[in-house]
Amino acid sequence: MQQAIALAHHAGCADEVPVGAVIVDANNTLIATGENRRQRDHDPTAHAEIIALRRAGERLGTWYLNGCRLYVTLEPCPMCAGAIVQARIHTLIYGTPDPKTGAIDSVLQIFRSAAAFHRVHSVGGILADRCCEQLQTWFRAHRQRPRP
Repeated sequence: MQQAIALAHHAGCADEVPVGAVIVDANNTLIATGENRRQRDHDPTAHAEIIALRRAGERLGTWYLNGCRLYVTLEPCPMCAGAIVQARIHTLIYGTPDPKTGAIDSVLQIFRSAAAFHRVHSVGGILADRCCEQLQTWFRAHRQRPRP
């Protein structure tokens, strides 16, 4: 989670919402990282989780990410939760809940849905205070900047 927090910080410095993601395999070997890139890539799907899932698939040569764990600083949105199920991630570990768009425990429960054919284990609240503070600090500063 520490590395995901560092990636989130990097994203925030690039004027992105500070969210970072890391994927490790069953041997705890780092296979992919991602950070929010929506502004930089002009891509609404460029969330940290999606970037990490794409990179993991490229590295492993398959979209089946069985046995892998995904660490992310913010509870995934519906798009990312769906992609996590599709990728067959074994376990999701996330930092802070997202009371507005969280799709694991907060607003929706995609992993427990009848539409989720693959069951993903999830653990929330890991370094939640630090992840939450990082987001709140960024949003406070972002709202104070003058708009063009």
